[in-house]
Amino acid sequence: MNTDEFDYPLPPELIAQVPAQRRDESRLLVVDRRSGQIEHTVFRELPGQVPTGARFFRNSAAVFKARLRGQRATGGAVECLLLHPDTDKHSFWCLLKPGKKLPVGGSFTGSGYRAEVRDVKPTGERLVRFELESADNVIALTDSIGEVPLPPYIERTREADPALRQLDEVRYQTVYADTRHKVAAAAPTAGLHFTPDLLAKLEGDGASFYDVRLHVGLDTFQPIKTDRIEDHLIHRELYEIPADARRALTEPGAGPRIAVGTTSLRACEDFYRKCAAAERDASTTGADETYVGEAGLFIYPPDTCRSAEGLITNFHLPRSTLLCLVSAFLTPGSTDGIKWLKEIYAEAIAMGYRFYSYGDAMFIRG
Repeated sequence: MNTDEFDYPLPPELIAQVPAQRRDESRLLVVDRRSGQIEHTVFRELPGQVPTGARFFRNSAAVFKARLRGQRATGGAVECLLLHPDTDKHSFWCLLKPGKKLPVGGSFTGSGYRAEVRDVKPTGERLVRFELESADNVIALTDSIGEVPLPPYIERTREADPALRQLDEVRYQTVYADTRHKVAAAAPTAGLHFTPDLLAKLEGDGASFYDVRLHVGLDTFQPIKTDRIEDHLIHRELYEIPADARRALTEPGAGPRIAVGTTSLRACEDFYRKCAAAERDASTTGADETYVGEAGLFIYPPDTCRSAEGLITNFHLPRSTLLCLVSAFLTPGSTDGIKWLKEIYAEAIAMGYRFYSYGDAMFIRG
């Protein structure tokens, strides 16, 4: 399958640079998979769009301030973006700028730390070992001096308005993020639209919520660079499915399952494919424990997602694995979702929807 099939033109002015004034004031495009009907509304009206007894699965991973600033011995500036820890609390796999000037053995320093490159992957990620002056671990260091790891299409300068930086610290995090687990280098952005009041309204209407945790990495934003979809090497991400979510995912005859975001769907689908049959067996060992796995799924048409009947998601980058996943979800078992999704996006563009992390949302149901 040619990667060009997942390309589309987007006017740059539709890339959202700031969030909506209120989280639930984002626009919501609703797609019914069975009827093909499209409806335009706002996110706070989601309760009227959700089937009775819906079960929501949301990614509760908290974003940490993953961007650090430093300098080389020559005085040259270094930007370090932490992705995920290695085997100890002082070593992280990172993206460095300028990476070519920091080979294995290269070092840089910043406020309260010294760092040395220990390894380099073919993809350019570098294993960095941190020596800390006072912080207990690298996450504690980022809490004090790090910056919110906004994706590159959200333009911020280092001298950005302090009020804007403060806004990012609040709004580039879901209201239900579990800050005990700061494991995400990027926000699960479909969840950014929920408010405490909206969650309470949905629960009052009979919906239930289950937290899963996928350690979101920056690869989720990377475009596919191969000519053929099948040749792309998908990134792998650690995830955790607590016992209540395990049961809810595999319980027969219950309400429809709705994944809040592609990260939640990726975790749930990986778990479902590996464990669904065993989970239905009451004697399954460890069924009352949190399941820990690694998602390496690359979902694209004509694949079928079996872990959810609904998906809440933002509008994604061209030529991205997320666009492939949403296309597959639209029309299970068929490649028709590719053309249909591009038609939906074209309508959203014509109507001025805002795209990407701080943009508007789409709800696929049915």
